Amino acid sequence: MVRSRGGESLVVAVLLVLAGCGGFVANGVDGGADLSTATETATPPTATPDAGSPGAANGTLEVHFINVGQSVATLLVSPDNETMLIDSGDFTDDGEYVLQYLDRHGIDRIDHFVVSHNDADHIGGNAAVIRLYETEKNGVGAVYDPGIAASTQTYERYLDAVEAHDVTLYETREGDRIPFAGVKTTVLGPPEPYLENAARNENSIVLRIEHGETSFLFTGDAEDDQEAYLVDTYGAALGSTVLKAGHHGSASSTSGPLLDAADPRTVVVSSAYDSRYGHPSNETLRRLAGRSVPTYWTATHGDTVLTSNGTAVTVSTQRAAPTDPLSLRSGDPVTPGTTDPVQPRATYLARSSPRTDTPVATDGGTPAENTSGDLVIDRVRADAAGDDRDNLNDEFVVFRNAGAEPLEIGGWTVADEADHTYTVPDGFTLDPGTTVTLHTGSGTDTDTDLYWGSGRPIWNNGGDTVTVTDADNETVLERSY
Repeated sequence: MVRSRGGESLVVAVLLVLAGCGGFVANGVDGGADLSTATETATPPTATPDAGSPGAANGTLEVHFINVGQSVATLLVSPDNETMLIDSGDFTDDGEYVLQYLDRHGIDRIDHFVVSHNDADHIGGNAAVIRLYETEKNGVGAVYDPGIAASTQTYERYLDAVEAHDVTLYETREGDRIPFAGVKTTVLGPPEPYLENAARNENSIVLRIEHGETSFLFTGDAEDDQEAYLVDTYGAALGSTVLKAGHHGSASSTSGPLLDAADPRTVVVSSAYDSRYGHPSNETLRRLAGRSVPTYWTATHGDTVLTSNGTAVTVSTQRAAPTDPLSLRSGDPVTPGTTDPVQPRATYLARSSPRTDTPVATDGGTPAENTSGDLVIDRVRADAAGDDRDNLNDEFVVFRNAGAEPLEIGGWTVADEADHTYTVPDGFTLDPGTTVTLHTGSGTDTDTDLYWGSGRPIWNNGGDTVTVTDADNETVLERSY
């Protein structure tokens, strides 16, 4: 069944719940069709994302990961100012945080409302969003749903709202096209037939969105089987600048093969700080750390806004917090609904460009000049736990070799604004993708930890500058926080 504003007959919501996925809604239509007037099932073309040379980009694509606690909601605003909302938060707040965010950003219409799957922590605000936008704003253009029912009141309320306001509803499957103006949108899942006996997570709507040379991959709550299907079917064509971690960062998602295929410049995780499920899992964080993927977590970074100009993606967050996957939990929690403005933190180039991401001082600060090309700062911890003077080794700077070759840094110096200087031991080499932590206090040097040997704190809690000079006395990295 395809809903349209032409007044076609409907199956009442309760029957949809009882019927499960059989006859739920009709397949989506080809990208050349007008979805608002489609009235019959169409056979969609097979999607084939292009990992080669992308087209030229005009304007800016915004991707807003809204901090909604143990849930997810993502707002996209295209260069042509069309909007797409992917999911709407948890049932416990009835879409409150999402509606507040949309209102603060002046969003008066949802052109495309994508339901990744029908679990209550993804459709919690569906009914409220549809009601508000159909009665007080400029409406919802169409809803896209994978077509697998859930036996919950949240799901029933969502379908009731669709019916009450005569909103166009499409079952959306692999190969369908969503005509999101200004960018290329490809639907990579769920496949036909459904995977895993129509398990909802394993049949999430998967979207890959391209803007110029940049791309974003949204996998819903896809787990082992759907991720394996995606890798087997598309391989390197999944390559994306940004990946939203699957299933809130659970151990069963964001697998090694998917990360290798997508090869993201950065990853965003949406889950609660005190997630009762332990999201993001340590296993997932280790996989990300092993690939040196900077990771943003809505629980500690707050609302996270990514802006693409077609060649690079700039990440802005409400709070500065660690992006080293293994240090995510050392950030402070940000309460959902916090209205602090976002600030730029880092810029990541598209996959087609050399990996020379702008580094970020993740305990606070602004990007600064990096002329080494390879050495970056992953983290500055200036404020040690307790009294800084009694815990000198908890004050540190984490350096990473972001290049593809070993980096010999023996004889290089690290200095603060007051010109306190540390010299890296001769012969010290940092392998590609690895980090070394320079502690202020004393200890035994290893391949992963170096010790300044200072008897007092070095890095000012209120702000300072980290300057790295090579053996020829040339400044290769300077970072203010």
